[in-house]
Amino acid sequence: MARCFAVCCFAYVLLASLTRVLGKSSDTQVVNRTIDRTLQLRTQSIFPPYIDQDLQNRWWDFGGDAYINTNKHIRLTRPQPSQMGWLWSRMPLVAQNFIIEIEFKVTGESTNLYGDGMAIWLTKDRAEPGPVFGSIDKFEGLGIFLDTYANSRHPYGFPRVLAMMGDGETSYDQGHDGEANSLGSCQASFRRTNVITKLKIAYVKDTYLDVKVHYRAWDDWTDCFRLTDFSLPASPYIGITAMTGEVYDSHDVISVTTWSAILSTSDTQRNSFGGSGKGGSLRKPGAESQGGSWFGFFFKMLLFAGVCVGAMYGYKAYILNQRKGYRGSSFGGLGYENRRRF
Repeated sequence: MARCFAVCCFAYVLLASLTRVLGKSSDTQVVNRTIDRTLQLRTQSIFPPYIDQDLQNRWWDFGGDAYINTNKHIRLTRPQPSQMGWLWSRMPLVAQNFIIEIEFKVTGESTNLYGDGMAIWLTKDRAEPGPVFGSIDKFEGLGIFLDTYANSRHPYGFPRVLAMMGDGETSYDQGHDGEANSLGSCQASFRRTNVITKLKIAYVKDTYLDVKVHYRAWDDWTDCFRLTDFSLPASPYIGITAMTGEVYDSHDVISVTTWSAILSTSDTQRNSFGGSGKGGSLRKPGAESQGGSWFGFFFKMLLFAGVCVGAMYGYKAYILNQRKGYRGSSFGGLGYENRRRF
């Protein structure tokens, strides 16, 4: 029994090693999609000097009170009352998985009263000024609000980052700073910092949206919120808007960098086999996890049983050969000794 137990343990270790070589379980691959590499999209990125010789940008529009300092920034609002400015991509973002990194700056002279804030948009429509941080209400798509002014009392502090998914009919809860619309939020002191301030959006189609903020120290990204089982409208436009009221700040965009995200090779292969249509497509975790997990479970059990049986037969053959060899050597030795005695 002890020898059998040792053989089974050896088989289990061998199976575990094979599993590591072949890859992770199907559940892990489907749920934890990883971004392996990225490809920068020039049509959805903008850097200094922002404009060409004709004082325009081929891929971006700006308007309202926004103006461009070619050496420093795109200033959406000056530190004055009742300002509103915007920056919108001309081309929709067609990549299914992407990362957007926006470097911005919010500053002003006042340390007590300031506002109102700025917003980052991924929406079906573009460049329509309105009351929600400089863009229209009842939008369709995603709005991420960098709110610096509290319109009502809250148990949390400001400045604050908040996400809202608009369906084209629901209004932004401006009186309560979007509390009724919030999908995810965090407090982040991005105003008047000595560190570069950035916001990063990572999106994998129908899987998750992850938002991080950079404002504490160099190369120190803070997790803001993560939305799972999340879907954006197809081919949204990227927009950045800002607005001031009776209180004000300057709101600047330093750069926008957008990458198309390419998933890791193992995940991509599973998607191509598991998806529908030519070449497959990305699917929600629940669409593949049950079938894949049961198949993987039975496959591993069969593999384990086969390894156990093979190990047992090999061990028995080894013992049998050892016994045959032992008997032959003992008999020969006995005959030699008897000849010497007699």
